[in-house]
Amino acid sequence: MNAQLKIAGPSPDMLGLENVLIGSLPATLLTEDAPDRYTVEAVFTRKTDRDEVAAIQGSEMRAHLSANGYPTVELRVADRRLEIANTNLEELRDGLAAVIAERLATISADLLADREIAAHRYQDASDREQVRAASVAALAESVVFTRRAVPAAVDDDARIDDWVEEGGASR
Repeated sequence: MNAQLKIAGPSPDMLGLENVLIGSLPATLLTEDAPDRYTVEAVFTRKTDRDEVAAIQGSEMRAHLSANGYPTVELRVADRRLEIANTNLEELRDGLAAVIAERLATISADLLADREIAAHRYQDASDREQVRAASVAALAESVVFTRRAVPAAVDDDARIDDWVEEGGASR
């Protein structure tokens, strides 16, 4: 019996980002009225699964961004987009994009490894169960429903003679 564990998500490929959605940027960029910080939306290379979303929006990601000099940046997944809040294109270009890309690759690799371990554990448990079930079947097959041979009736005099000969009594 071979068990397979489907890896969640449409593809086991590493999660990454393709490009920035230009249409989501503030219309005033590169003008005097441009905001210093804003939300930049980037497109994922594939659809995310719930474990990836949880990791991207979780406290470890926030701590990772803070440790790399981006304490105010916030990430949120919206379908096939990553919303990167409190940043700007220059900050992304100058290092934040690489920090996010590296962390996404780590998240993908960690989740893939966890899923492979779970698949191996599931397969091992399935193998053990198969062996156990075969052992139960073999034990059940060893049960035979036949009558035992009935010993011949022994008369009491013969039993007493045997007992006397063994030294159980004196005459």
